[in-house]
Amino acid sequence: GKVADYIPEIATVDPDQFGIALVDLKGNVFGVGDHQKPFSIQSISKVHTLTMVFKAFNSKLWTRVNVEPSGDPFNSIAQLEYEKGIPRNPFINSGALVITDALCSNFDDPLVQLTDFINELAGQTCVKINQEVMRSEKNHGERNTAMAYFLKSYKNFNNPIEEVLDVYFSQCAIEMSCVDLARSFSFLANDGYSIFANREILTESNARRVNALMLTCGFYDEAGEFAFRVGMPGKSGVGGGVAAVMPHKFSIAVWSPELNEKGNSVKAIRALELLTDKLKFSLF
Repeated sequence: GKVADYIPEIATVDPDQFGIALVDLKGNVFGVGDHQKPFSIQSISKVHTLTMVFKAFNSKLWTRVNVEPSGDPFNSIAQLEYEKGIPRNPFINSGALVITDALCSNFDDPLVQLTDFINELAGQTCVKINQEVMRSEKNHGERNTAMAYFLKSYKNFNNPIEEVLDVYFSQCAIEMSCVDLARSFSFLANDGYSIFANREILTESNARRVNALMLTCGFYDEAGEFAFRVGMPGKSGVGGGVAAVMPHKFSIAVWSPELNEKGNSVKAIRALELLTDKLKFSLF
């Protein structure tokens, strides 16, 4: 694989690092390698923001963003034009921009509240926003800016574009370790109830829907391949991380910076494939 070089701050990361952490539903943590080293979670944060706005919008949200796999690159503009400003799903960039716009509409201080929310899910203060990565993304964010204006032209964007983009680039620049990331995804393995926050985060029904979206749309245009090889709902990020859940069993996070041509970590996906084969766990 190859480290993402279109974000200069990530291009300098040591490619040989590898970490994996598994958290069971009793809160036990099992980790190997660089599992406690923070890394840039990038698009994995889109699951956290979707969870925050899920209840606030309920059915109205799904008039603004669809729930279908895209089959196109995560930053495709052509599809957005063809489908008249309604992004194909919440995990491609255009869909995540709509979700971030909804976040800005529903929360007074969206970035602080998002950080607090993820810390609560993980059961400890662990979220750090890497300002260098954020600035790096912002300085190379022309395509995302174009998408935001495109969405606005179709009346699918309610807040000032610069304000939403700042939140979006900041959420993508969040750094967490495999352990903290796996802990923050634990509620999705537990019917929406977080053992670390000690409360219901999503209803059982809505937790299932987020898992369904991760399974069908969580790996850009490689979601089918991941479902075929691994058979777990999950979400990847171009920082080399993958967070996934086996419902009623465990949550897991893997990190290895080198990506395949679709933008997913080569070693992380291979590790999860080996794990599910050995444990004989799969949704299918």
